[in-house]
Formats: sequence, structure tokens, C-alpha cells
Amino acid sequence: MASPVPCPAPPYVTSDPDSFAYTSARSRWPVILTGIVDDLSRSTLESDGEKAEEGKVLIEKIGALKYDVEHDRALPPLADDGLFDVALYNSELNRQGPMTWGNAPWLYSECYLYRKMYGYLQTTTHWKDYDFFARQKLDAFKSSEVAVAELAIRYKTLSGQLHGSVNKEQLNLLFREFIDISLWGNATDLSLLTNLSLDQLQSLQGEKARKESEKNILVNDVDLAWQAISSVDGGRVDLILDNAGFEFYTDLIFALFLLDSGLADTIVLHPKAMPWFVSDVLPVDLPVLINALGSASVFNMAREEIDFLREQLVKYNDDGKIIVRSFGFWTTSLAFWEIRENGLGGGHEVWQDLQESKLAILKGDLNYRKLTYDAAWPRTTPFSTAIGPLATNHVKLISLRTCKADVVVGLTDGQEAELEKAWVDITTAKGKPETGKGWAWSGKWAVMPFSSGEK
Repeated sequence: MASPVPCPAPPYVTSDPDSFAYTSARSRWPVILTGIVDDLSRSTLESDGEKAEEGKVLIEKIGALKYDVEHDRALPPLADDGLFDVALYNSELNRQGPMTWGNAPWLYSECYLYRKMYGYLQTTTHWKDYDFFARQKLDAFKSSEVAVAELAIRYKTLSGQLHGSVNKEQLNLLFREFIDISLWGNATDLSLLTNLSLDQLQSLQGEKARKESEKNILVNDVDLAWQAISSVDGGRVDLILDNAGFEFYTDLIFALFLLDSGLADTIVLHPKAMPWFVSDVLPVDLPVLINALGSASVFNMAREEIDFLREQLVKYNDDGKIIVRSFGFWTTSLAFWEIRENGLGGGHEVWQDLQESKLAILKGDLNYRKLTYDAAWPRTTPFSTAIGPLATNHVKLISLRTCKADVVVGLTDGQEAELEKAWVDITTAKGKPETGKGWAWSGKWAVMPFSSGEK
């Protein structure tokens, strides 16, 4: 099997005690696996017959996997479950040599973890399509009622003004507002959003509020994204999704704005094809979200505005203007450097598909990690360097990412030292001092880098 495009920078590894990779392998993964056991136990108790017996076997397998993670056991080859990506995972495991959970490239081992659990499901009769995280995702969304209502009100107010005489400058302001909503939806921190009408957005008050929000955005190429998306009316825009629940809701609000405004006439949503990284969007999460929005017992506030938003979603979905398309490539361990003409693991299919898009918007932390090979680049490395072949593959893209992992590129000289000091000061003031490196995975800062695909 051909090897992936090599990266000149070393990967973040789970054996580095100064990294978030180290913390993830030793603290986060066991907690996640415990949550899966709890969820499976609940679902098994609600089952009977052969399904219940299969559930008990799954619980045993996940429990054994947790033991292996906690005791730094070796990663064995994945069992063949008939899917195309098993050979890819095993080839990479063989190419990189023996790995243990506590000493492996972070990106590979974390993807391997979720793929291994999906393999367990594929050995069953009754659990093949089970989502370990469905209950958790829906519960988290339901708990966001106030934020859901607030954004529904803002969407109805601002979108209503699109039917008037909105000029290009006003449309640009609205684009920035809605892209900010999608960006910070990844942090679920509405305090970082403005809350202004269109008139206020154009005022000095609006400028002040935007600058206050933008100080937390370390790399901000929204001007370039605006140029790309506004150069031609209509066309297709792609959203490569991250988290379900409230973040997915903010992404859909952004999609509605793009369609309402005429900046796009088609939105293609790219969810994952299997339960992934706890909260990632699956194809089924769109109807689940639409159904939840329709329930007054779940969302009782701002019913008129929520119903308006839901009706728009249903209409655009029924009209084929919102399309859901899932590629197996998104759940391989491959970096997005393989999104190229001869890319491995289905990367070439994604590349061909994205040629039809005038802008690909990649949401969240994992997509950013894959864009940059999850490599330990110097912080001042240009984004165009860190994304390798993507910089010249004729795909216009922007990453909307709140920083929750080690890799960050595109900073200016001296900026990293300032951020480290700021984080030490923040955590010390809270009585829990942390290493300065923690700023990179705190979720307090964000980046929005753009690539024209024409380096």
C-alpha cells in the first residue's frame, strides 16, 4: 500500500508530558470509555434476548479496552470488519512500528480508538448502527435552551432584514456576525458573541463589540473568506462539521444565512459516518435536531422564532438546498494532506467533490489538527506551509477553530510568549496555576485561517 504524503514536522505524541496529548491519553480517554460503558449498560438493560446478550459482550470489550489504555498496552492491528479503512489503519501501524497507548502519535491513536470501538459494533447483529454518544449529544443540546432561544431570535431579526434593501457592506457585516456565531459555537461561549441589530452592527457600538470579540481570534482571515464567498452570487458552500448539539445548531444558522442572503444556493454538510470523538455530527443528527426544535416540551422559550428557524431548515432540506454527504475519508487517521488528486483513503474523492465548492468551511479542533498534520510546527509557521499540498490543490477553505489542542500555527513573533504569560496570569488568579502551554488547549482563543488553494 502506498504511504501518505510525509510531513517534515514531528507529530504530537502521547508520551510528551508537556502536551495535551499526554493528558488526553491518561485522563480523558479512560473517562470517555467509562461513559460508553455506562451508556451501553443502560441500553442493554432496556433490551432483551439476543440484543441484550450482544450488549453484555460489547460492555466487556469496552471495559477491556479501557484497561489496555490505562495500563499502556500495545495497539494491536484492527480486526477485519469488511470496511475499506482497516487496511489503512493497519498499514500505518506497521509503517510507524510498535505503539502503546502512552507512546504513539496522538492523531493516529485517537482515531484508532474510535475506529476500534466501531469495529466492535460491526461484529454484532443488533448494534451495528448504535451511537454510543447519541443520548449524551441530545441531552447536551436540550440543556442549551436559553442559548438556542437567543440565537433563534437573533436569526429571525437579522434574516428578516435580508428581505429589504441590504447593500454589500451590510451583507459583509452580517456574514461576520454569523461566521462568529459558528466559530464560537465550538466553544459554546456566547459571551464572545455580539448581540446587536444590523443598525447597531454598523454603529460605533458595533465596531467596539466586534473588536472586543476579535481580540481572542489570533489568526483572522475572515476578509479573505468574504472575498471568496461574495465574488460570485449563489454557488455551493461546504461545511465539514464538528460537534453535534448546540454547535451543529450554530452551523445550521450560518447555513440558513448563506442561503437566505443568496451568498450560496446549495449547502453541503459533511458529517462523520460513525460515532466519532464523542460528539461529532452523524447524518442522523440533522433529523434529530429538527425534531428536538419542534418539541415545545424541550424548547419552550421563543417558540415563534424557533418554529420560524425550524421551518426554514425543513424547507431548504426538502428543496435539496441543504444536502448531507458523508465520506469515509473523514474517519480515517489520515491528515487532510491526502485531499489531493491521488490521495489515499478516499482523499481523492473528497478532493474531486470539493472542486465544485466555492468555499469549504472546516469546523472545530480535529479538522484543524488534520489540516496541519497534528504536527509540532513552530507557532510562527505559515498556515500555507502547515497544510502542505492543500495550499495548492484548488480548494478554497477556511478553518473555524477554537484552540483545544497542541497544534497552532500562523502566530506572529513574540505572540506565543504573550499567550503563555496571559494563561499563567489567568490560571494563577483563579488559584489554580497552570503551565503557560495550556493556552493552546484552553478554548479561550480561536483561529480562522484561510487558504485560496493557489499558493
